Amino acid sequence: MKLKKVVITGGAGFIGSHIVDSLMSRGVEVIVIDNFSSGSLENIKQHINKKSFKLIKADLKYWDQWVNAFKDVDAVFHYAANPEVRISSINPRVHFEENLITTFNVLEASRINDVKLHIFASTSTVYGDAERIPTPENYYPLEPISVYGSVKLGAEYLYITYSKLYGFRSLILRYANIIGPRSTHGVIIDFIKKLRRNPQELEILGDGTQRKSYLYIEDAIDATLHSLNYFISTNKEYEIFNIGNEDWVSVVEIANIIIEALGLRNVKYKYKLVTPDGRGWLGDVKLMLLDISKLKSIGWKPKLSSKEAVRKTVRELLDKKF
Repeated sequence: MKLKKVVITGGAGFIGSHIVDSLMSRGVEVIVIDNFSSGSLENIKQHINKKSFKLIKADLKYWDQWVNAFKDVDAVFHYAANPEVRISSINPRVHFEENLITTFNVLEASRINDVKLHIFASTSTVYGDAERIPTPENYYPLEPISVYGSVKLGAEYLYITYSKLYGFRSLILRYANIIGPRSTHGVIIDFIKKLRRNPQELEILGDGTQRKSYLYIEDAIDATLHSLNYFISTNKEYEIFNIGNEDWVSVVEIANIIIEALGLRNVKYKYKLVTPDGRGWLGDVKLMLLDISKLKSIGWKPKLSSKEAVRKTVRELLDKKF
C-alpha cells in the first residue's frame, strides 16, 4: 500500500512536523490539524503554499471543526497531545481532555469516514517503574505512575478495541525521549534556560541519577516510517513497537554536556528532590530504557547513541532563544 493522502494531528508539533517533512518529500498529500497549543507555525511554514499541503487550525476536542477532513484519506497519524508529563500531578484534567478525549474523537472521525490505517504516538511512560530493564513491548503489568502515562495507555486500548471492532489497523509506537530541533520542552531546554540566567549554579530537579534513553529526531522518524512499512506488509490488526535507543544517559551527564558546550566552568549543582528516592517530580519515571530488539529484528537500528543525540541537540538549541 502506497500512502497518497494522510491526516497528521499535531502536525505543527515537534515529532509531527518532522513526519510532515518526511511524507511531503515522498510526494504524499498531507492535511495537518493543529490547535497550536504546543505546536508552531514556524515548524511547517515551508509547506504552507504547496498544493499537496493543507492546514486546519482546530481543536480536536470540538468535533465540528475538522471531522470532514478525514474523508478519502489513506491513514491518520495521531500525534496531537499535551506533551508535558509534569502537568499530570498539578492539573490531571488537562491530559484527560487533551490526550484521551481527543483520541476518542479521532477514532470516531475515522470510523465515520472509513479510515482504516492508524499510527498512534504513545509513550514509554505506559510502563511506569518497570522491574525489567530494558523493557520489552510485552512487559506486564503496565502500571503508569503519571496521568500522562495512564491516558496514553487508555488511548492504546481504544486503538486496540477499534481495531477488533471496526477493522482498523493500528500501529502503536511507544517513544522514548525524542530530542532535536523544534523541541520545546524537556531537560535540555530547561538546563539551557537556567544556565543562561545563572551561569554559576544549575538547579537539577531530582538527585541527578535519573537515567533515561534519548533518541535523535531523525532516528525517530526513520524508525516510525520503517515500522509503518513493515506493518503495512503484514495482515495484523495492531502492532506495538518501542521507539528508542540502545543505551541511556543520566541527568547529571546531560548537565555536564551542556555546561561543556556553553564553555562554563565551576558550575555548582543544586539538587531539588521532590520524592524521597530522588525523582524530579511526582510521576517521574526514574529509570527508563526500552528494549528495541523487536524493532531491530525488522531491520532498523539508531544511528546516534543517547549521548550523541544529546550533544547534537545541545549544539542545535544553543542558537535558539527560549
